[in-house]
Amino acid sequence: LAGLVGAGRSELAQLIFGVHKPGGGEIWIDGHKVKIHSPREAIALGIGFLTENRKEQGLFLELAAHENIVMATLERDASYGLLDRRKGQQISGEAIQSLNIRVPHAQVRAGGLSGGNQQKLLISRWAAIHPRILILDEPTRGVDVGARSEIYRMMNQMAHQGVAILMISSELPEVVGMSDRVYVMREGAIAGELAAGQISQENIMTLATGAHASQPAEA
Repeated sequence: LAGLVGAGRSELAQLIFGVHKPGGGEIWIDGHKVKIHSPREAIALGIGFLTENRKEQGLFLELAAHENIVMATLERDASYGLLDRRKGQQISGEAIQSLNIRVPHAQVRAGGLSGGNQQKLLISRWAAIHPRILILDEPTRGVDVGARSEIYRMMNQMAHQGVAILMISSELPEVVGMSDRVYVMREGAIAGELAAGQISQENIMTLATGAHASQPAEA
C-alpha cells in the first residue's frame, strides 16, 4: 500500500484492524463478509497489525521481551483463566531464535533494546498468532541493515506459507522490491492498482500525485 504522507494508508489499516469505526464499506476475507468492531475481533479472525509507531502504540517498554512477544496469544493459550507459562516460554524462545533477536535472555526489558530488535519483537508477536492476514505499517523504519534483512526474510517466509501481507511503506525501493501487487492511495482513496509487471517507482508516483490526470490539452 503506497502513497504520499497523508494519503490515508495508516488510517485504512486501522479501520481494517478495528481501531476505528468505519463510516462505510465492507471487509471480505476468503469470500466471506466480516464485521470488525475491535482489535480483539480482528485478532480472532487471524489479522495481525504492526503499527507505525512501535514505542507509543506497539511495545510495552517496561515489560520483558518475552511478555511483549506473547501479548497477543495470552487469551488464546489460557486455560480456565490461567496462563500457560510453559507455552509462552516456548513461543518467545522460538521467536527469538527465528528472527535472530539479539537479547541476552527473554526477560530483558523491551525498552532497552535497539530499534531493530524492538521491531522484530513486534513482528514475532504477530507471527505467534499464526495470522491469515498481517498488516505491516512501515516495518523497516528506523532499523539497521541487518534487522531489515531479517524482517524481509520473515516476510517472504510467511508469504510462502500462505499469509497475506499488506505492507505500508514510504520507501519506494522497498515497495518495488517486496510487492506482488501495489495499491496506491491518494487523498483517502485508492488511486490505482499495479500488477507485478507494472510496479515501478515512476508508476507509483504518477498515481500518488495524480499526474496522469493533469496532462496538457491538445491545441
